[in-house]
Amino acid sequence: MTERLTATPSGLEKAARILREGGLVAFGTETVYGLGGDATQPQAVARIFEAKNRPRFNPLISHFASAHAAFAQVEAPPIAHKLAHAFWPGPLTLVLPRAVGSTVSELAADGLSSLAVRVPRGAAVQALLAKIGRPIAAPSANRSGRISPSDTEHVLEELSGRIDAVLDTGPCAVGLESTVLDLTLPERPMLLRHGGIPAEALETVCGPLSYPDTQSDTAPVSPGRMLSHYAPTLPVRLEATHVLPTEALLAFGPHMPHGAAVTWNLSESGNLEEAAARLFAGLRFLDKAGARLGLTSLAVQPVPAQGLGLAIRDRLHRAAAPRPE
Repeated sequence: MTERLTATPSGLEKAARILREGGLVAFGTETVYGLGGDATQPQAVARIFEAKNRPRFNPLISHFASAHAAFAQVEAPPIAHKLAHAFWPGPLTLVLPRAVGSTVSELAADGLSSLAVRVPRGAAVQALLAKIGRPIAAPSANRSGRISPSDTEHVLEELSGRIDAVLDTGPCAVGLESTVLDLTLPERPMLLRHGGIPAEALETVCGPLSYPDTQSDTAPVSPGRMLSHYAPTLPVRLEATHVLPTEALLAFGPHMPHGAAVTWNLSESGNLEEAAARLFAGLRFLDKAGARLGLTSLAVQPVPAQGLGLAIRDRLHRAAAPRPE
């Protein structure tokens, strides 16, 4: 049975003890709820994959209480320190060469010569990571390929009985996963995943970014690179300007097409931060409503391709991608 812990000193202490003993604890960050396991214990990491039904070729992000702790596990060039100073704690993951003395298990890194590291924001998660004093691997606390959780109830819907505990830290402020930036290349930094830090903000610190030519469902080089991901049960139809009576509608902005069986508006005012925070909750709500009403698909209104809109569009394109057989 999954225990629900409060973000009190006793709740944090128990969560830390479970993690140190190789258990799994879901906890909230500023992005989404993560499913935490001790990244130095291969058995704990294996339990993460099992609980999520996650493909084992997809590496995990390791979380730390401080930049100092994160950089002890990797080889961090000056640009990494500049980015950390600007954005940590916060929704930015850096992919860096693995240090010789790194204690993160091979399973967490999927055998790669690099590690994905981040320092999350939030008083509770900071206190928890400080108590543990070890790298904590923490992908989103949902079954693999499903909608990411932005509050405790979402976690319990997905993973109740499959993990040891969930630390209730309330709804996530950002509601969208971290931006992933690869610093292992000799050329300019490569943006592998849009997320909570817009590309424009990163470029003010590190200059122009590069982007990968393709994404792959067979061998991702970092977390969050699978094409079919964040997928509701209903087929997803993007860039919808009209809607059918047999469809659910994920709307954006004040001007919505009429006729949907059920609607969730990401932001009636067209605010991208509000839309990001409401994205996964909206997908989950419409997926449930669609199953209850027997709907055929989920129509999605266009979202602007700028700032956080790029991250939202990235998640929606993954949700609409063909499912692996």
